[in-house]
Amino acid sequence: MPPSVELQPLLDGNRRTLAKAITLVESKLDAHREQAQAILQAALPHTGNSVRIGISGPPGVGKSTFIEAFGLHLVEQGKRVAVLAVDPSSPLAGGSILGDKTRMESLSRSPAAFIRPSPAEGALGGVAQKTRESMLLCEAGGYDVILVETVGVGQSEFAVAGMVDFFMVLMLAGGGDELQGIKKGIVELADALVINKADGDGQLLARQTRQQYTSAMNLLRHTSFWTPRVMTCSALNKVNIDAVCGMIVDYRQQAEAEGAVERKRNQQNREWMHQLVGEMLRHRLEGNPAVRALLPSLEAQVEQHEITPYAAAARVMDLL
Repeated sequence: MPPSVELQPLLDGNRRTLAKAITLVESKLDAHREQAQAILQAALPHTGNSVRIGISGPPGVGKSTFIEAFGLHLVEQGKRVAVLAVDPSSPLAGGSILGDKTRMESLSRSPAAFIRPSPAEGALGGVAQKTRESMLLCEAGGYDVILVETVGVGQSEFAVAGMVDFFMVLMLAGGGDELQGIKKGIVELADALVINKADGDGQLLARQTRQQYTSAMNLLRHTSFWTPRVMTCSALNKVNIDAVCGMIVDYRQQAEAEGAVERKRNQQNREWMHQLVGEMLRHRLEGNPAVRALLPSLEAQVEQHEITPYAAAARVMDLL
């Protein structure tokens, strides 16, 4: 059982205390969740001061290499960096898709960096809940930049885009077929596309791909103050990492001038609250003995077309 967490060591930047607090957040036990909510409530006045960056992309695009190069660049600029991995654990093998700190050895050794994967495991609120709360704890712990990583293979991109200030999608150089294969919804969420592995023989193809992506992005509607950018980089050779960082600084300055950062975070918090209300209602329904007793009968009636799904759902809600 994780011990109770005191606020002051967390505010002082104690990494061990931060890790314990995140362990409480990730726990499924009600007692731990109460402790987690207590420390989150106490830490809340000390949150909100970081730059929150979401990073997505398909497997093999080089996210780990990019995040390590990007994180080390930020550390060299005097920033404290936290990396949170939104990890949709494999439903078949039960293992992690994103792996662990071994993918970012140099960054994990830096005293100015903190790396934490977070498996979903079907807990109330899901992985987005845990990552949001972990992000708040990292902010209270004094981290200037929070990098939220997700594999670009499902709904996790939408969850990450809904909790960060800037959402970046890493891509590989490719032709028109790859451009057609991009999920339109993800591209519409992106504030930037960054084509990685633009090195060696791939430089020319990366430049061509950049032109194709730029044309595609110009057709999509985005915010009034920011036109999403398409850039190339080589995380392996640390080429253009500083340019990517400069782009995010530029976005942040424009967003702050428009008051967009506060508006976006306020909207994200409202949507998060409404999502949690729905999930808590479902959790309460599933734990209600009367609902559990009635549900098999209602399911059978719906399957046999004796009652409409709406009428069955209404009967369940009447039990609350």
